[in-house]
Amino acid sequence: MTSAELRRRLIRPGLRAVPTPRTNPFALGYLALLLGTTLYARFGDPGTVHRLQSLSSTDAHNLLVHPALSLVGSGLWVAGPVWMPYFWAFALTVAPLERRIGGLRALGVFAAGHVTATLLSQGVVVAAVATEHAEAELLDAMDIGVSYGVLASLGALAGLLGPTGRKVALGAGLALIGHQVVSDADLVTAVGHPAALAVGVALWPVVRGGGPRRPRRARRAPAWRVGARPEAAPVEG
Repeated sequence: MTSAELRRRLIRPGLRAVPTPRTNPFALGYLALLLGTTLYARFGDPGTVHRLQSLSSTDAHNLLVHPALSLVGSGLWVAGPVWMPYFWAFALTVAPLERRIGGLRALGVFAAGHVTATLLSQGVVVAAVATEHAEAELLDAMDIGVSYGVLASLGALAGLLGPTGRKVALGAGLALIGHQVVSDADLVTAVGHPAALAVGVALWPVVRGGGPRRPRRARRAPAWRVGARPEAAPVEG
């Protein structure tokens, strides 16, 4: 392979895949927000951090009292003290999805996964507690993070890839879900994670509808409008 072919086949596509503020304003802006809240959670006043996260939690009690606040607020934090894994998660899911369908539609996919998976998982929690298959304390268990949005983005992105890429993306998502179920038997995420991936897959018809809109080119004015007015054509009598 010559140096020109190497640049054309590997280097240039690789550089185009690197997120930039122009190509990925949503992904990079969201990551910056998460970095800020992660740093505050680590170095801020512990009591204040706990109150803010408790208010933002999408547990069943908060969803009943202030649903909008908890649904939005829970997406402003990462689950745990480390931010870097979410950088790679966004770089591999949200960013490439945004480049293909635009920032607003990528936000819609992310929000759909976050909201739908949250409501479904907490509905299962309420049902489990009501039938005495789970402890009542689970209704107030802390539930924050962006994993549902990331998995929904991965599921939606798979629909835009070729057959091999689609299998790899969905296989990676299922492997992550399976690892979580085996390593941490948590009812909320055991329901929410596969539900979020399924939401992304269900949105394939939407994300395949077209890419981001490009600005229309300005139509060039006719030459006679730019210069002097043409003389009137003679009228036959």
